[in-house]
Amino acid sequence: MSKKSVLGEVREIQLAIELIDLGARLQFLEMEVNLSRERLIQLYKELKGVSPPKGLLPFSTDWYMTWRANIHSSMFYNIYRFMRVEADEHSLQALIKSFRLYREQVEASGSELVLDFTRAHTMVRFFDSDMLQLTPCSRCGGHFVAHAHDNKRGYVCVLCRPPSRAGKARPARQVECVAA
Repeated sequence: MSKKSVLGEVREIQLAIELIDLGARLQFLEMEVNLSRERLIQLYKELKGVSPPKGLLPFSTDWYMTWRANIHSSMFYNIYRFMRVEADEHSLQALIKSFRLYREQVEASGSELVLDFTRAHTMVRFFDSDMLQLTPCSRCGGHFVAHAHDNKRGYVCVLCRPPSRAGKARPARQVECVAA
């Protein structure tokens, strides 16, 4: 009969709480945390006040190529890469710390988050699967998320060459009042 460590279970619960706070989906929690599905659902409901969201996880690399998503994804992945290589963090801890730092930087700049935790994790998996890579911009030298195995000769990033409509908000709909 195997004995469960009380401290081990406490660590798993703390990890689950941390991941739920960052926005981890139930599928991710089941992969990374050694707690039952029922326990994770209960914990999620207790923390968020609602059931965990249902639905499929993102599966396309194309989402990371749109101009805003690419800027945010590139910022996150460069932080993640630093955490893995320079700080020698384990992949899960690097993911958690990188996402926190990304979130802090975006909030400090007064912008809104574009990348959520699920997309950040999925992107790391795409890098690990050699579907995405960081490609240096030929103008600024920054490293940006790009499809792997594409010809990147003369690559110019979305910051150096933004699309013509980049950053332009859609005009608010005006409601016309009709006098009766």
